[in-house]
Amino acid sequence: MKAIVIYYSRSGTTKKMAEVIFEELKNKGLEADLFSVSEINPEALLNYDGIIVGSPTYYGTLAAPIKELFDKTVTFHGRLDGKVGAAFSSAANIAGGNETTVLSILEAMLIHGMIIQGDPRGDHYGPVAIGSIDKRCQDNCRRLAERFVELLKKVS
Repeated sequence: MKAIVIYYSRSGTTKKMAEVIFEELKNKGLEADLFSVSEINPEALLNYDGIIVGSPTYYGTLAAPIKELFDKTVTFHGRLDGKVGAAFSSAANIAGGNETTVLSILEAMLIHGMIIQGDPRGDHYGPVAIGSIDKRCQDNCRRLAERFVELLKKVS
């Protein structure tokens, strides 16, 4: 099993979240890669069993580079079917659109037929940072990674 964590970050907050998730995936024994969205070719997603995507919140939705990544996957639509997906986001304010950003990412994954798992505790749709990364955010990032690995094992 192999997973990829992809992020876009201007201020560094979303990148830090991606790094926490990536490190926890590795701590749980999963082979994983970490890339900024500008470093990844969309076709590379086909080589992974699990895909985790993070974006800052811009006007209540995902950043344009993340949207562009998903737009380019139309050339292989349906070939991500059955892969496990997850999302995370950062925003400047409480109620700044974090959840709608996470849901935008998850919607694209669901259209591809990917498997998504919510969380009955903490950040239900995926980890969110408000302003900067605090202990709550780090804990939710680690929890996402742990549950992601468990789901990948179940699916495999």
